[in-house]
Amino acid sequence: MMSTEGRKDSTEGGSSSRTAAGSSAAADQQQQQTSAALSRYESQKKRDWNTFGQYLKNQTPPVALSQCNCNHVVEFMRYLDQFGKTKVHLHGCVFFGQPDPPAPCTCPLRQAWGSLDALIGRLRAAYEEHGGSPETNPFGNGAIRVYLREVKECQAKARGIPYKKKKRKRSQLKGNEEDNQPKLLP
Repeated sequence: MMSTEGRKDSTEGGSSSRTAAGSSAAADQQQQQTSAALSRYESQKKRDWNTFGQYLKNQTPPVALSQCNCNHVVEFMRYLDQFGKTKVHLHGCVFFGQPDPPAPCTCPLRQAWGSLDALIGRLRAAYEEHGGSPETNPFGNGAIRVYLREVKECQAKARGIPYKKKKRKRSQLKGNEEDNQPKLLP
């Protein structure tokens, strides 16, 4: 189609159309370079932000981003479970608590805890990049951290692999205790 326009320009002697077509192609090329220049993280963050925005628009009634709260974020994470690939055994399942079950079962597939945690991190950053204040950021709300912790513990129990808090090294503890001891004056 562009070649037809080019021939039309040359027969009519007009150069302004050719310049417009050339600048349009240059703009397309620049847009491709810009999107190619985005890091994987930035691309994913942009995709996640657009997905969350679409989720809010599809609510009945639609929810404006300014009206979004932590409940919408938790519901979004629950909604994403239907696209998950991680088998999470239910309490009644014979494979509950087994890391490597020997046979398939009918337990649901869910989003993995780590995927949700990373998603929230990206959305939290995107919210602030789009003009939201850190104080009103629904992705940074304590309820989100509680929900993520519950998902993490539930998935760990279902797999039989408990997540344990990292313990501080004894040398750090001893050093802190010595610092807290009263010093004797000479």
